[in-house]
Amino acid sequence: MNAMDPVEEEGEPEEQPPAPPKPRRRWLPRNVKITLMVLFLFFVGEYILLPEVASARREFNQLTHLNFLWLILGALLEIAALVAYAELTRTVLSPGAPDRFRIFRINMWALAVSHVLPGGTVPGTAASYRLLTDSGVSGSTAAFGLATQGIGSAVVLNLIFWLSLLISIPLQGYNPLYGFAAILGVLLLAIFGTVVYLFTRGEKQAAVFIQRVSNRLPFVKPETVTSLVQKVADRMKILFSSSELLTRAGIWAAANWLLDAASLYVFLLAFGARISPIDVLVAYGLANILAVIPLTPSGLGVIELTIVAVLKGFGVPGGVAAAGVLSWRLVNFWLPIPFGGAAYLSLRLGRPRAPAGAKAITS
Repeated sequence: MNAMDPVEEEGEPEEQPPAPPKPRRRWLPRNVKITLMVLFLFFVGEYILLPEVASARREFNQLTHLNFLWLILGALLEIAALVAYAELTRTVLSPGAPDRFRIFRINMWALAVSHVLPGGTVPGTAASYRLLTDSGVSGSTAAFGLATQGIGSAVVLNLIFWLSLLISIPLQGYNPLYGFAAILGVLLLAIFGTVVYLFTRGEKQAAVFIQRVSNRLPFVKPETVTSLVQKVADRMKILFSSSELLTRAGIWAAANWLLDAASLYVFLLAFGARISPIDVLVAYGLANILAVIPLTPSGLGVIELTIVAVLKGFGVPGGVAAAGVLSWRLVNFWLPIPFGGAAYLSLRLGRPRAPAGAKAITS
């Protein structure tokens, strides 16, 4: 034996390599999820949307009073809704938010991603987070802002829907879908209230719980997660302690939903529909609440089916309802995809500018 060779001690166990992390168990394999989504879209298109489109084509020739000015106004209202949503994003990221045009382009790209990929708003939120942090927004601020924007906007939608129901049910009657949507809304409000309590009054308990969970997850540092939770809690306290900031966020969230619903109403008017704005709000709110269930990208098929069905129940002819809804969805769903792609290219080609006050936030 060479004198330079290390001497092995007898009886000393050899160091075992660390066990690989256990793969996370998925309820359904990815290929099964994709297959189910394709089958669902095929069912919606073949048995629901195509018959309505055929009905719309048959009745389109009879619509001699089609008003193209209403169509233009509907498109302008949809743009105004996107501007209001950008202002909501800027409000929840204040202080130190990027400029309005940059936020608008980030939201357009997030919409495009959400409209292409399944999973509800999760893919779009991830895309927004990345572009916001690239723009100089701290990770905790971006995470808080996007979470508050999504949950708060959904709460405002439920309030609009319930208020519309209170006005509409005595006039139009009750539909079983209303109860289902109300249950979803109650669950959402309960989740929102729990999150607010944990991050404003019980952040220590939340930090302990999240640290225990993160200890069981592979590739996750508990210290990093705990620090992020604390920063998000601090940001939430700032928002809820500022009545002016909270009021502005609520106003912009309501403006986004109401302008979008007004766009739908105007598109229906363009095809000759005669319906109360309250009934349109009921159909619109019900469809968007049901679209929270991530079956298809941004409720594709679910929103069209629900709105057309409810409008027919309110006495709107099926062809007219389908023509108005599909025209509105052309602007609401499909046009943001190419415009979002162009917005992403402009963000990548341009230099990211750090928002004012970013150093103060991140320090």
